[in-house]
Amino acid sequence: MRKCSPWTLLPLMFSSFTAAGLWVVYFIAVEDEKITPLSSEYKRSVSKSPPYISIAGDAPPASCVFSQVMNMAAFVGFILGVLRYLQLKPRVQKPWLNIGSLVALSLACFGMTLVGNFQLSNDEELHNIGTSMTFGLGTLFCWVQSFMTLKVNLRNEGRRAGIPRFLLSGAVTSCMLLYFALMAQRMHMHAARAQWALVMFFLAFLGTFGIEFRHYHFEILCSDEQEPPLSLSESFSEVSEYQSDQL
Repeated sequence: MRKCSPWTLLPLMFSSFTAAGLWVVYFIAVEDEKITPLSSEYKRSVSKSPPYISIAGDAPPASCVFSQVMNMAAFVGFILGVLRYLQLKPRVQKPWLNIGSLVALSLACFGMTLVGNFQLSNDEELHNIGTSMTFGLGTLFCWVQSFMTLKVNLRNEGRRAGIPRFLLSGAVTSCMLLYFALMAQRMHMHAARAQWALVMFFLAFLGTFGIEFRHYHFEILCSDEQEPPLSLSESFSEVSEYQSDQL
């Protein structure tokens, strides 16, 4: 039986550890009585705040964990985006879609750093800009990647990976629209639940890249000064795990 590439673990570990980190932030905030638990009803008369992710990570010690989680998620998410771009680059007929997808995820990851490092109570405007970048551009990335998954059809697995991605993209979009609609109506408890669902669906989407990553591994090639310099696209080499494909 042919083995999977170890690179398949990167998207899965990214999604799992990021989700776990955010729930740690939530439970710390609940334990410190900063927010109302998701399972209960929010009452304005109570001193606790609704359980939005940003509010959960607004005050220490939860804010310290929140910043670390968001910074690490932004870094690894950007790496995933670059690897996915290089994986699709030789096969896409419309390069601008692949480039646009990478740019969207890169800006979404930058938005994550703004969300994590500029807490809501310290700089609300910059924090909200980061939130809009993360949710908006992250949703765009999901739809573009879903389309390219079916179009490129890597190893004839386009439908296997593409259909779940379209469903997850729809779930992310629905949760985002629901979140803003509920926020406008000041239904904060339901809006917070929609926000948590949105983030979990988005992380699940990124975890699906393990489907295609299991067939590939990526290498960084280095040469001395006597060799011609390598471009960025050449320095990352996509190699099939099956030796028969190289013969």
